[in-house]
Formats: sequence, C-alpha cells, structure tokens
Amino acid sequence: MASIAETSSLFEIDMELDGLLEEIEGQVESEGHAAEDLVARFQQFCAAHGEKVDRIGRFVRIMEAREQYCRSESARLTDRARAAAGKIERTKNMVLYYLLSRDIKKIEGYQFTLRAQKNGQDSVRITDQAVVPKCYCRIEARIDGVIWETVLSLLPDELAKNLESSIQETRPDNDAIKAAVAQNQGVPGAEVRRGTHLRIV
Repeated sequence: MASIAETSSLFEIDMELDGLLEEIEGQVESEGHAAEDLVARFQQFCAAHGEKVDRIGRFVRIMEAREQYCRSESARLTDRARAAAGKIERTKNMVLYYLLSRDIKKIEGYQFTLRAQKNGQDSVRITDQAVVPKCYCRIEARIDGVIWETVLSLLPDELAKNLESSIQETRPDNDAIKAAVAQNQGVPGAEVRRGTHLRIV
C-alpha cells in the first residue's frame, strides 16, 4: 500500500495538517481532549511530512548527481568527437597525398572507393593570419554598451546604421545593471533584487 508521502504532495499534506490541527484544537476547547483516532491521524501526517521532505531532498540530490554526470559525459564525448574528427582529417589527407603524389584518380577496395575529386568551389587557405588585413576579416567582438553608444554617436549616420545592422546578438550586462542600480540609476526593462534558492543540508 502506498504511503501518504507517495500519494500526496507537500501542499496537500500541509493542508491536511492545518485542518487536523484546527479540529484537534476545537475538540480540546469543547471536550477537554482530542479523540485518539484524530491525534493518531495527525501524527501520521506529521510523519508523512518528514518523509516527504526527505524524499524531495533525495530526489534533488540524485538529479544533481545525474546533471553532473551528464555534463562530464558531454565534455568527455565532445573531446572524443574532436579527436575522432582529427583522425578523420589526418587519414583523408594521407590518402589524398598518396593519390596526388602518384597521379592516381582513385583506389578501389571490396566495399569502398577512395577518389580524389575537385571541390565544387574555390577555398581559401590562410598561410599567416596575423598579416591578413582587417578589411578582409570578419570581426566578432564583445563591447560594453557604453563604448558602443559612444562610438555610434561619433560616426556618420549611414556608417552608424551599417554598424548597427551587423549586430548578431545583444545580451544585458548584469554587472553594468547592478552597478547602475547601486548608484540609484534606473535601468528600463531591468530590476535588481535578491532572489531565494533552495539549499539542501
């Protein structure tokens, strides 16, 4: 038979305890004592309350351990995927070198054919990235909003619009918002407040 802690939520147990407590207090006031079955049910729900708390604590701890395991596995598998990709690239380059050095178009096995084939389009090979002019680079930068707005204000309108259209992502800077609020400056669309988290001890 399932226990109360298994079939009832923490809220339901708490509501039942409140109701039982009121009923017990009412009986004590009117009759001088509470019925034994009522007290026994109250004690039963008190025990269920403690069991429910422990069940929740165990569940959260198990899920935390599972999260950590999944994250570690993700990192491990990412490393393995990177290593596998490197081996694939090295193997392909070795076979390609073999074919080109012998002026062979393809080699055939029982199941696979390895063929040297021209790419569908030209590719760029960077020989020294440090000397490539910036005008031939795609620049990704993280810029504080204050610096961004200052730069835009100094540029001609058309150039400023072009720069704004190049934005890929904009994220609020929590540190900047906290600093502004600490100096009693309002930040539209944001507020700073002290949250609450659940700690299991």
